[in-house]
Amino acid sequence: MTAENGRPRDARIDAAVLDAAAALLSEVGYADLTVAAIADRAGTSRPAVYRRWPGKAHLVHEAVFRDADTSVIQSTGSLDQDLRSIVARTATLLTSPLARLAVPGLIGEAAVDPSLNQRLLDRFVGRGWSGLDDYLAEATARGDLKPGFDAAILLEMVIGAALAAILVRGPGGLTEAWVDTISRILLDGVNARR
Repeated sequence: MTAENGRPRDARIDAAVLDAAAALLSEVGYADLTVAAIADRAGTSRPAVYRRWPGKAHLVHEAVFRDADTSVIQSTGSLDQDLRSIVARTATLLTSPLARLAVPGLIGEAAVDPSLNQRLLDRFVGRGWSGLDDYLAEATARGDLKPGFDAAILLEMVIGAALAAILVRGPGGLTEAWVDTISRILLDGVNARR
């Protein structure tokens, strides 16, 4: 959401707009979704929506992923289990019913909208996985991970594999077996003991 000077924003409008966007996305899909329809459903005006989000893609991004919290990396002390958890959480995030409808359109729009591209990067590679750098440092200190491994590259590999699999297999193709296979391939590349 964008910051606004002046009187405080009404959080009820924010919630109503996000709820309306999610509901309409489910009903009409990304391509046919409009800010006007979202505003009408939310009982507010288009200017009120545009004061909060610069456009449909930014709004849909927030509506689809507003409850997604990837900031906490659950450390079990086992690189195998922890990396598998990251792959599984990413697969779940990208294959939710709303993500299935929104992600192709968001990727297309992010290619031509630098601010949307940055928001997606922040969510999936930056702040979204903010605990990953610390986790990788701990794994390196334990001797489980090759020194100098880049968290952003790891996430690019996980997210890229998930997006490619969605395109090739469909969202239903990101099964437990897929998660196990991708985790194993990644571990063979990053584990210091292999």
